[in-house]
Amino acid sequence: MTSEAFVGIDVSKRWLEVRVHGAAESKKIGNDPDGFTSLVGEMKAVQPQLIVFEATGGYESRAVKALSEAGFAVAVANPTRVRRFAEALGILAKTDKIDAQVIAHFASVVQPAANGRQTPLEEQLAAFVERRRQLLVELVAEKNRLSTCSACVREGIEEHLAWIEERVDDLEAKIHACILQKADWRARAEIIDSAPGVGPVTASTLVAELPELGQLSHKKIAALVGVAPFNKDSGPKRGKRRIFGGRSGVRRTLFMATLSATKHNRSFELSMRLCSNAVRRRRLPWSLVCVSCWSLSMPWLEKAKLGGSLQLDLSSLPLSFITVAASALCEAISFLRGRQNAIKFSKSLPSERESNTI
Repeated sequence: MTSEAFVGIDVSKRWLEVRVHGAAESKKIGNDPDGFTSLVGEMKAVQPQLIVFEATGGYESRAVKALSEAGFAVAVANPTRVRRFAEALGILAKTDKIDAQVIAHFASVVQPAANGRQTPLEEQLAAFVERRRQLLVELVAEKNRLSTCSACVREGIEEHLAWIEERVDDLEAKIHACILQKADWRARAEIIDSAPGVGPVTASTLVAELPELGQLSHKKIAALVGVAPFNKDSGPKRGKRRIFGGRSGVRRTLFMATLSATKHNRSFELSMRLCSNAVRRRRLPWSLVCVSCWSLSMPWLEKAKLGGSLQLDLSSLPLSFITVAASALCEAISFLRGRQNAIKFSKSLPSERESNTI
């Protein structure tokens, strides 16, 4: 039977600092298979309502998987949120024990949503997509080195480039095979790939790393990805809208897809040109920009009618692309407003001739 207990776990490469909210002391357990067995036994004795980890660059993933497979509700929290929570409580010191205590308190107060359990196929697809991204980064780096390297090392770099390209092709085939194994993945990838300028890389990335697509509103999905510009206003001040946080891998992929769409998607190209021309002329026809953006959504709304038992609301997807351009547009608007205010202020000052007569 689940109790009202909340557990916070601070993660390092070798150790897990485990703290039950309200307990006097924390317990240190190894971040290894033996430690996971011990951790599951401890949690079975406590029967917590929620276990919260702080994201630590992947060092928490094996412990999260072990607890999830044991049937516990597990959430992985953003470290920035936990740190701000600690500062709000006046806790400025930082040690493993203090962090575990803060995470446990955070779990009891905020109660973040538990992570959904991934199936082996979902884990496999996510691993393939992430590995492809890593190899593509290395591929670009090696190509840059090839342009400036000495002749004595050129052959080795060329061999390494050929090896990376072969591995990338192999991963592409494995990713495609994974997507074909699930009907909803296949249908979703086909819809995403049907947009001009969007290819299989973007489609597979969104399927693997954005499973919430179609389940959330366009505003929530844009914020989740990290392409929604957030307000920064106070009283009469209207600060710059900036994007923040989100899933960086998805955001980078969408950015490259946006660049491609501006060249191959006529509707998107016209909308982008409209925005840039409006900024250049310092005239911002909001209604026209909104109409152009929504017109992009209409073909997607029609394609989202998949019928049958699969009901996906993919109307949010094009707005995720549009929000990338919208955030840049908001930056330009704030910049222009600042310049206009400066011009008005300078005009209100006395001229040089007037100042000489005063």
